[in-house]
Amino acid sequence: MSEKKSITIVLFLLILSCKGYKQGSSEPQKLWRQVAASDNSAPIARHEAAFVNVGDTFYLLGGRGIRSVSIFNTKTQKWTLGKKPPIEFHHFQPIVYQGNIYIIGALTGKYPTETPVEHVYIYNTNNDTWIKGDPIPKNRLRGSTGNIIKEEVVYISCGISNGHIGGHKKWLDSYNLKTGVWQVLPDAPRARDHFQAVENDDKIYVLAGRLSKAPDATFKETIAEVDVYDIKKKAWTTLEKGIPTKRAGNIALLYNDDVLVIGGESINQATAHSEVEALNTKNYTWRNYPPLIQGRHGTGAVLFNNEIYIASGCGNRGGSPELNTMEKY
Repeated sequence: MSEKKSITIVLFLLILSCKGYKQGSSEPQKLWRQVAASDNSAPIARHEAAFVNVGDTFYLLGGRGIRSVSIFNTKTQKWTLGKKPPIEFHHFQPIVYQGNIYIIGALTGKYPTETPVEHVYIYNTNNDTWIKGDPIPKNRLRGSTGNIIKEEVVYISCGISNGHIGGHKKWLDSYNLKTGVWQVLPDAPRARDHFQAVENDDKIYVLAGRLSKAPDATFKETIAEVDVYDIKKKAWTTLEKGIPTKRAGNIALLYNDDVLVIGGESINQATAHSEVEALNTKNYTWRNYPPLIQGRHGTGAVLFNNEIYIASGCGNRGGSPELNTMEKY
């Protein structure tokens, strides 16, 4: 090899190292950043709540107590308030359909004897109104479920029927938003609550969470296994590799081909988790993303313009402190 060619190769490698190039990694080396409103407004602090977007507007709703909807306008970068819900509901994964936000499989009441919400509730984002929807079949009532939507059908997985005490469910149901038809589907391999589900390529990923058993084992029995439901085959499988950091109360989100498990709480630490771990849905391997600035649990995340936003939630295991901050990745 000539001396000139050797120098060229060395210079090329130096340029790559200066740019932070990482071979085999498709994810840019970026970090989470705080998001401050343009007028110093902030959302209502809450946890066991939901955070979701409809178009270019973010909605933070539900949580313990009856609190107004917090609305973030991405154009003005300001928070405003929407109407309070007609009842208290918390521990739910929201569904967005035709501009409305659906609350299905929620709990209501105080710890540890919360009860399942018996109806579907709908928040109309166009006119800031709440609607009481269809009743949920009494023999399928539970809260803290993992919910996803595929076309007009919502899939509701697992959950708990007796607050934080017991009644853990392996159940899977579907609810057609057009027809109102509720259908019982095959049970999951195991029960879990305090988790979120994600859909990609006709597969539902049910991961993280726990079996809540208050008062002695509310946080102890976290779950490592990842269960996957094939919508077309109507069959469950369990992945070989479980989640690296077991936790519940986490957020789950599809980002490119990765299912991200964000934040959470566990018996292993008093502060909420800040870990962000990614399950690749093509090869079923795990990798780490940069951690949150503020560990949190009991909220949701929004994917908007290829950036992930997370707001509110709780900063420690349990119920306090409730947060009113937002960060993005």
